[in-house]
This record gives sequence, C-alpha cells and structure tokens, in this order.
Amino acid sequence: MKKMLAMLTMVLLSAGAFAQTKPMDWAELKAYHSVMSATFHPAEEGKLEPIKTRSGELVEKAVALQKSTPPADFDKKEISKKVKSLVKGSKNLDKMVKKNAADADITKDFTALHDVFHDIVGLCSGEHEEH
Repeated sequence: MKKMLAMLTMVLLSAGAFAQTKPMDWAELKAYHSVMSATFHPAEEGKLEPIKTRSGELVEKAVALQKSTPPADFDKKEISKKVKSLVKGSKNLDKMVKKNAADADITKDFTALHDVFHDIVGLCSGEHEEH
C-alpha cells in the first residue's frame, strides 16, 4: 500500500512538472484579447463603433505585449515575429480609423489583425494554423 501511494505521488508530481503554460497565462496577451474580443465580435455583426472608439487601446495593449517578457514556453522567435506583426497591424488599423477609412477597409484589416492574434494564440498553445 505504501509503495502504491509513493508511486502515485511521484506520478502526480512529475505530471505537474510537464504542465504547459496556457496562452492566457501571459497577462499582456490576455489584456490584448480582452480588447480584441470586445471589439471584434460586434464587428462581425457589422457594428464598427467599438473598434472605432477603442483602436488606440489595441495599439497600447499590443505595444505592452511586445515590451513584456513572455512566459518561458512562449519565448520563441516565431511568436516574437507575430507579436511584432500584431503591433504593426494594430497601429495601421488605428491610423485607418483616425483617417475615417471606409468601413469595408477597416473590417478587412481588422479581420486580418484578428487572424494574426489567433496565430499567436495557436503558437502559444501548440496548435498553430497559419492564416
């Protein structure tokens, strides 16, 4: 009985050592997701007011993400490149909004930015699927 209990304890402890960090464990990625989610889902329904009023906030969150230290599991060149692309895309979208670009153009660029965000989440979760 003591051997079984000791063996079970070792298995449980070693399983915890191999636990993978989840994408939303990265605080700055979670913060970006919060704004992305609150603005993208309305945009899917043709409601662009949320992104038009919060595009600057997406830039702030993207820059904060880029400046942050990622969890060790996510400290990879490919993820860093995608985050750089996310910053660039967020800044471009914000410029479009400020210049009162056509809704169709904003929607197109916002959808592409959303895809980049999901690429990052996929890379962080090991389920990367290029868009």
